[in-house]
Amino acid sequence: MTAYKVLLQDLTISSLVYGALGLVAIFYLISLLERYKSKLPPGPFPMPFIGNLNLVDLNKLYLSLTELSKTYGQVFTVYLGPKKKVVLVGYDVIKDAFLNHNEEFGNRPEIPIFKKIGEGHGVVFSNGETWKMMRRFALHNLRDFGMGKKLIEYKIQDELHSLVTYFGSHKGKPFDTSIILKHATSNIICSILLGKRYEYDDYEFQYLLKLLDENVKLCGSSMIELYNYYPFLGFMIGAHRTVLRNVQEMNNFFHKLFEKHTLHLNINHLTGFVDSFLLKQQQETQNPKTEFHEKNLLFTTMDLFGAGSETTSTTLCWGLLLMMKYPEVQRRVQAEINKVISLRRDPQVQDRKKMPYTEAVIHEIQRFADIVPMGLSHSTTTDVKFRGYVIPKGTEVIPLFTSIFKDKTLWETPHKFNPAHFLDAAGNFVKKDCFIPFGLGRRVCIGESLARMELFLLFVGLLQKFTFKPAPGVDPADLDLTAEVGLTLTPVPHLVCAIPLEEVHDS
Repeated sequence: MTAYKVLLQDLTISSLVYGALGLVAIFYLISLLERYKSKLPPGPFPMPFIGNLNLVDLNKLYLSLTELSKTYGQVFTVYLGPKKKVVLVGYDVIKDAFLNHNEEFGNRPEIPIFKKIGEGHGVVFSNGETWKMMRRFALHNLRDFGMGKKLIEYKIQDELHSLVTYFGSHKGKPFDTSIILKHATSNIICSILLGKRYEYDDYEFQYLLKLLDENVKLCGSSMIELYNYYPFLGFMIGAHRTVLRNVQEMNNFFHKLFEKHTLHLNINHLTGFVDSFLLKQQQETQNPKTEFHEKNLLFTTMDLFGAGSETTSTTLCWGLLLMMKYPEVQRRVQAEINKVISLRRDPQVQDRKKMPYTEAVIHEIQRFADIVPMGLSHSTTTDVKFRGYVIPKGTEVIPLFTSIFKDKTLWETPHKFNPAHFLDAAGNFVKKDCFIPFGLGRRVCIGESLARMELFLLFVGLLQKFTFKPAPGVDPADLDLTAEVGLTLTPVPHLVCAIPLEEVHDS
């Protein structure tokens, strides 16, 4: 009887093993047939189950894809696990796809971690009618509550005053700028979303920013990448549970705010985007198909908050680090500030056109930092004939933006920080079509004008008041420009000394 049980157990295990091998073989055959019968872009042949994971470093996927493009060209197919993805490389190809075929490449793919988080709601990872309605409403209200207008310029200047006071409180001693810069940029988007800002010592808001920071790092990590390729192995990968737990805590923060705004809603005095959404929600209570419901309120607000906080603050972090690394650039920026603005008044957006060198430096910070090297993935809405290939409906498409910012045919020294990339021989600022840090096409960042305004006013305002130097004993030449990889590329942790400038008078 015991021998019979052992034999039965062995047969069961054998069946499972052969079944698994059979599934692997089927996947392998499907890959073969797809490769030979379709007109997919070329790429490395996928191994069973792992695809091309043996050829990439998930901690620096954008670099691995750049290397593969040298073999397979500007449009190629790569399998990350069982998932087929098409990679677009170079300005001409990405522009062709997102401008000339903007409808066909206009969707977002279903990425497991973001599907778990937002369930297809909000504005960043939604599609179809949800995306159209939320994007239109968000853009309209961002403008109504100040984006691109003098109103938001004044609010940025007010936040600059608080930031200058905070920097000055360290009296030239080294400190970490990453969280305080995120707090400042978050306050600016909060002024549009909620009609308020948060003091720098607000513990609850600081905790919210820490949750956001941790999720930005985790969602670009190799563990979350693996979860996205093999979600059924989630029980073995704990990182996604941390992300979801953080999201739940962030949800709780915003739900409390929504309750307060609902209680005090005054239709004659809307304080920001949230009030406007709540009013629209009330107006559409009889519409069973309305997109103005609780989940879209939550995830659109969180999308705008996260996007409005993360990229601008990260770019400013890179900017201050690069000013410490290249003090001669910092001195030239400060000389231009003194010439155009002096130290007596706040910088204004209209100063930008009189400050070509500073404008070139800010653009070069964005190009060099390359903080979103793979952009946000798109997916095809239909079978797309593109550049001699056929990309099937629903295929995830990765725009390799780093291939634009590091293209030696577009930039004289693509791997070096060089403001001359945006200057002509006479020192005039030169706008370049291939400079697309905010994306392009129908999914272009809706907060571009706000981000550009923030970068100029905050960067200039800080250099107007301080000279930035490394911590004592650190040579500027030794500052590390290596990036930490998450959803964005951030500088490695470092300390900054903000040395107050002596006030000078115009001659």
